[in-house]
Amino acid sequence: MSQPDRVPEETRAGGLAPLAVLPVFVRLRGRRAVVLGGNAGAAWKARLLASAGAHVDVIATDLSDEMRETAGVAPDGSVALHQRPWAAEDFHGARFVIVAPEEAGEARRAVDIARKSGAIVNAVDRPELCDVQFGAIVNRSPLVVGISTDGAAPVLAQTLRSKIESLIPLGLAGWLDAAKRWRGEVAARIGGMTMRRAFWQRFADRAFAEPDRRPTRDDLDDLLAGGAGEGAGDITLVGAGPGDPELMTLAAVRALRSADVVLYDDLVSDDVLAFARREARTLLVGKTGHRPSCRQDDINALMVGLARQGKRVVRLKSGDPGVFGRATEEIAAARAAGVAVAIVPGVTAAQGAAARLGVSLTERAVARRVQYVTGHDRDGRLPATLDGAALADPSVTTVVYMPKKTLPALVARACTAGLPPTTPAVAVVNATRAGERHVITTVGALVEEVAALPAGPCLVMIGEAMRSARRDGLAAASAPIGSGDNACMAAMQNFTARAF
Repeated sequence: MSQPDRVPEETRAGGLAPLAVLPVFVRLRGRRAVVLGGNAGAAWKARLLASAGAHVDVIATDLSDEMRETAGVAPDGSVALHQRPWAAEDFHGARFVIVAPEEAGEARRAVDIARKSGAIVNAVDRPELCDVQFGAIVNRSPLVVGISTDGAAPVLAQTLRSKIESLIPLGLAGWLDAAKRWRGEVAARIGGMTMRRAFWQRFADRAFAEPDRRPTRDDLDDLLAGGAGEGAGDITLVGAGPGDPELMTLAAVRALRSADVVLYDDLVSDDVLAFARREARTLLVGKTGHRPSCRQDDINALMVGLARQGKRVVRLKSGDPGVFGRATEEIAAARAAGVAVAIVPGVTAAQGAAARLGVSLTERAVARRVQYVTGHDRDGRLPATLDGAALADPSVTTVVYMPKKTLPALVARACTAGLPPTTPAVAVVNATRAGERHVITTVGALVEEVAALPAGPCLVMIGEAMRSARRDGLAAASAPIGSGDNACMAAMQNFTARAF
């Protein structure tokens, strides 16, 4: 019996998770700031304020050597030293005040008076008195990154700062200077937010491709010409990976950050969808085996229609778009409509599952070939053209996608063709996701074992290469894939994708 069709369903992104603090950036250039206190910690804060262009008055009865040195090395603004007790009138006209007296009562009085004067206040080592707190800073001005752990782990923030600094090309500052100079002309020459966003996306692509080259007027003219006559939008087929959001590629994250509309399938997790630009529309166009699904023709028409409205459309698919993702039909629809289309590949479920199990899909002298097969045809049955001899080849690792309902027929066909029932096999449900479950068994026991697995997207891997599969996976799999440097890279991509 055929299943009823589904229709695309507009959804809402999860939005921001709770924030421990609100990250903000304060302009201080040409403004007055006050630092009460003369110790080494206060000296660093005075230098930081001056680096933002502030005119800093330091007021303290005792001035450390570090503070005296600061007056002569202000990087941008100025630092003036006043060796005397502070008074209430010292705060008049101050935009920012650093309070660093050692005595708690004096610090509290100074904070109260500074606030009444309308200043933003930071009290050194007294978070309960602070309007704002300083975090670790990555300075590629005009690109500035602030990192806060809400005081929980300052050393971790410093470590993350070092990692982020290593990822930002020094030459990017030149491109940002150009962006400031060009912004007014771009706004005057390009009408509409969609086309302007497309311009800045091209700008960002070129800046990261050639970060160490100073941009010129020729770059601006070329980038403006690249948007001439735009309005048809474009389509990008994006592989979301098997489920773990940290297995997404940087290109996938970037595409999501620049999308106007995201059309996604049921198997795309909320964690992956959270990478989409917050202003983007998200439409569920569910396609799930053996259940009601949106018709492919309807998805194609929706995708093309949105692109013709000038939208940047991302068609987000679980795994890789080119592996049982109906990519050919969607590419053909876009090309037939004259809409630009691109593909961002993703980690397919077989790769993610094998990595978690600690196995290689190929192995010298054991598995010289990998074949991906689908467990069902359009009618939900085992494909009639599935080659039993290929399934029985002892030198092959066979990966079967979506096999649950047709697995008995597939096993029977493979064994009839000569596959030994003792051949190692692995079945995985929800590969790389929080609810992942797997069984390591043999072909002869596979059907019974898979029947006992919970509901969810299922993958079966058959072949001698599976003999080395470990029930506990690799030791590193206990930590989230993408931790450490990879997680930092992902965080950096999130930031840079928003920069323009």
